[in-house]
Amino acid sequence: MASRAAAAMVLAGALPVSPGRPLVAAGARCCDGGIRGRVSCSSHRRSDHPSCAAEEGGVVELLKGAVAALAVIAQISVSLPADAILYSPDTNVPRTGELALRRAIPANPNMKTIQESLEDISYLLRIPQRKPYGSMEGDVKKAMKIAMDNKDAILASIPVELKEKGSKLYTSLLEEKGGLQTLLKYIKENDPDRLSVALASSLDTVAELELLQAPGLSFLLPQQYLEYPRLAGRGVVEFSVEKGDGSTFFPTAGGEPKSVATIQVVIDGYSAPLTAGNFAKLVLDGAYDGIKLKCASQAIIADNENGKKGYTVPLEVMPAGQFEPLYRTPLSIQDGELPVLPMSVYGAVAMAHSVDSDEYSSPSQFFFYLYDKRNSGLGGISFDEGQFSVFGYTTDGREVLSQIKTGDIIRSAKLVQGRERLVLPPEAPAES
Repeated sequence: MASRAAAAMVLAGALPVSPGRPLVAAGARCCDGGIRGRVSCSSHRRSDHPSCAAEEGGVVELLKGAVAALAVIAQISVSLPADAILYSPDTNVPRTGELALRRAIPANPNMKTIQESLEDISYLLRIPQRKPYGSMEGDVKKAMKIAMDNKDAILASIPVELKEKGSKLYTSLLEEKGGLQTLLKYIKENDPDRLSVALASSLDTVAELELLQAPGLSFLLPQQYLEYPRLAGRGVVEFSVEKGDGSTFFPTAGGEPKSVATIQVVIDGYSAPLTAGNFAKLVLDGAYDGIKLKCASQAIIADNENGKKGYTVPLEVMPAGQFEPLYRTPLSIQDGELPVLPMSVYGAVAMAHSVDSDEYSSPSQFFFYLYDKRNSGLGGISFDEGQFSVFGYTTDGREVLSQIKTGDIIRSAKLVQGRERLVLPPEAPAES
């Protein structure tokens, strides 16, 4: 099975893209039932995050006095309708960043159908004891038929200069080790362990093909946002984080304790071009180097809300089933609206809300969301879903997030992939 880091690079893609448009930053507030409010100030009412318990005593002072720091304003959700999607146990929301990123790629419909068939197998593999191998076999055969019957349409979606790579990936998906033929072999052998490994490989291949089919944005940005930085595709940001008190991070699977830990985030311009573009530019400008982190109930927040960096970007959320994001308009989860990039995933990365309006994001303040199903609705959806500009996911170093404490420092943040997809208009707004 591909490593977590390799899977992240697959999901990030490696193609130049056409121009897109910018977005806005936001603040976030945490509450006992999730981050119901906006992150625009700097503390939380209580600390569910295990490593943040020691900081709980200072929250009152932070709420009273922090002006430039991040504050999380408690606002508990109440009285949702009985049939609200928050309480639906069948809600179809991705539970990992990798799955959300794969679903967010705008690609050929045939490839999306193949992807959905293979994801069905992932679900069936979670069924305990006796596995429904017959259903799994049907899913693989369906995927194979679509791939073979629509080969020309699938490859026609790939730019000419990338067709050779696309043809190799297509052949790999059908025939090579870890491809669809291998899935059939392990299904017939009733071998769920090997099937799971091969399935991950097939899904990675599908994602690579889809990324070849999506070299840029599939929609036009609103005219008023054309003068902003935007990310037309995927990028990867790597954070180096060090302990503020001189202690070390402990690896979860052996190895030696480290004074500096690495966190890798895939940022997605396909669904949040303005937010991801603004963030990527800030990273290139060194805006997060040396910034302290602050722990809140369900978030780790960059303690840099000074209003002097970044651009005023509108709240940007892509609704599932739509072809372009909504701007300055949160989703109504109770009415069944769900985002393409959900916040209800551990390690989701989003911008805090502006101190002035929930319709805008903070110019520079972002947070890692520490999703906890115990503080969500019965459908496993955060009470703040659809209220923030989510623009990426932690794909490597998720285990580090639980060890971060208030006062730990981002030593550096680097855009290690996707620089060629970042579009910086010549007349970009000056920093405020």
